[in-house]
Amino acid sequence: MNIYKKIERELHIVIEALKAEGRLSAGADAKAVEAMPSKEEAHGEIATNAALIIAAQVKGNPKEIAALLLERIKALPCVTKAEIAGPGFINLTLAPSIWQETLFGIIETGVDYGNSDMGQGRRVNVEYVSANPTGPLHVGHGRGAVYGDALTTLLEKAGYEVTKEYYINDAGAQVDKLAESAYVRYEEALGKPAGAMTDGLYPGEYLIPVGKALREKYGATFADEPMEKWLPEIRSFTIGAMMDLIKDDLAALGIKHNVFSSERAITEVGEVDKAIAMLEGKGLIYKGVLEPPKGKTPEDWEPREQTLFRSTRFGDDCDRPVKKSDGSWTYFAPDIAYHFDKCKRGFDLLIDVLGADHGGYAKRIKAAVQALSDGKVTLEVKLCQLVKFMRGGEPLKMSKRAGTFVTVREVVDEVGRDVFRFIMLTRKNDAPLDFDFTRVMEQSRDNPVYYVQYAHARARSVIRRAKADMPDAMTMASAPAPGLLANLSGPEELALMRLMCNWPRLVEQAALSLEPHRVAFYLQELAAAFHGLWTAGNDDPARRFLVEDNIGLTAARIVLACAVSLVIASGLMVLGVEPVEEMR
Repeated sequence: MNIYKKIERELHIVIEALKAEGRLSAGADAKAVEAMPSKEEAHGEIATNAALIIAAQVKGNPKEIAALLLERIKALPCVTKAEIAGPGFINLTLAPSIWQETLFGIIETGVDYGNSDMGQGRRVNVEYVSANPTGPLHVGHGRGAVYGDALTTLLEKAGYEVTKEYYINDAGAQVDKLAESAYVRYEEALGKPAGAMTDGLYPGEYLIPVGKALREKYGATFADEPMEKWLPEIRSFTIGAMMDLIKDDLAALGIKHNVFSSERAITEVGEVDKAIAMLEGKGLIYKGVLEPPKGKTPEDWEPREQTLFRSTRFGDDCDRPVKKSDGSWTYFAPDIAYHFDKCKRGFDLLIDVLGADHGGYAKRIKAAVQALSDGKVTLEVKLCQLVKFMRGGEPLKMSKRAGTFVTVREVVDEVGRDVFRFIMLTRKNDAPLDFDFTRVMEQSRDNPVYYVQYAHARARSVIRRAKADMPDAMTMASAPAPGLLANLSGPEELALMRLMCNWPRLVEQAALSLEPHRVAFYLQELAAAFHGLWTAGNDDPARRFLVEDNIGLTAARIVLACAVSLVIASGLMVLGVEPVEEMR
């Protein structure tokens, strides 16, 4: 049950009735009317912008329209108080029973509470991680991986049909160098002296098992052969081995993609030619020489004739090369083809999750998608800022020689998947993030993942203790009689219920803004409210969740604790974090 949607529906009815009576202009449209939590409890529990929205549409006085609406709003059975505030906001206070009864809906719905049909099944493609297949995932990939994965779960909860995609950059010079590096390890596996890893090769020990696997598969077939003989086979084998390694790293984070798309495959079947030809047919491809922009010269600028895409027509800073003067494609051309492929697959929205160093790339690829789809497909590019790793407040140098961490797997092995995921979502994706190995393992309220998990474990402990010590209250809570929840009338209890009622609204707001970190913020706020209620019982036995001489009150508080645990679990599942039953 979404109380805010219910109030919005009531407001729509009020507005339509006033229009039918001729007291409001026929031009008044309630679609943009919102009901939202009040910022201050003293101003009521729910605020609405109805009068401001209608006044802007009919060019009326907001306070006069607010007074007109107020007549009808005060008569609504769920409203106990309504008043005008500021330039025309209307603040509402609801009957306590409205908040209390939502607990039944939460318990009946379980962790699906908060699910929305807002997305109406619209198809969304989220491409995230997409690390070059040249080794295991570096910690730098971890934040984008977690953000992208939590975003997909959030969008699914909000009613979208989501495809999780990984783009394999398996074409170009870097994978040829990877193959050369694997060949050195292959020769070592054949018993030859350790080969020199020259500049540009990958010296990582993770290629030693690949060399041995190559020996097992090919024997000495490629020994002492020229590069053109072994490159295709060894490159393909090594990329496959690296992708298996990356998939294992992602699995350690609880991440599984639906689709893996290959840059090499897209290029080999002629998709780049098709995409560029389509743009050419729209008059968006031409031969020309780019003028160097003032200030910083872009890396793809050449003072010679190139084949260019008119990306400036779609908001880019300058037109972009798709073919070099030597006739080879630029790195941008396969990316155009890849996004063309996604457009052809029928998605309504594309989301690319990229590292902070790709900021200059966003405008050109958004321009390409707009051109390829005739503006029918939207591309959102979300950039993830770097993470500063520390230990005990001291910056941590990423050096294997120093025994510190360089891979996602090593970090997850120390702190655990749940801690890693939650902490990565405690800041907005484009804001810097500090990750302190010491602090994230502390059992204190300063550690957000512990604080939230502890709230869930405490709520579950109420149910376990009730089953053991007060079975009659547990039975009453399992099939509550009418009026039982009227026992939950304290201000802290009502505030906690109002906070839980905000969860469905927050899911929709976070999904619209593509901001899963809002879920982490919300869970910390909910945990703080629950811990505060729990702590009050330490000072006053009558405020404890289990009150031995009051079975009815205890049963109501069991229902409250159960609802809290379900809402926290629902939020943690969006973040990809497992709710714990007990803290050890």
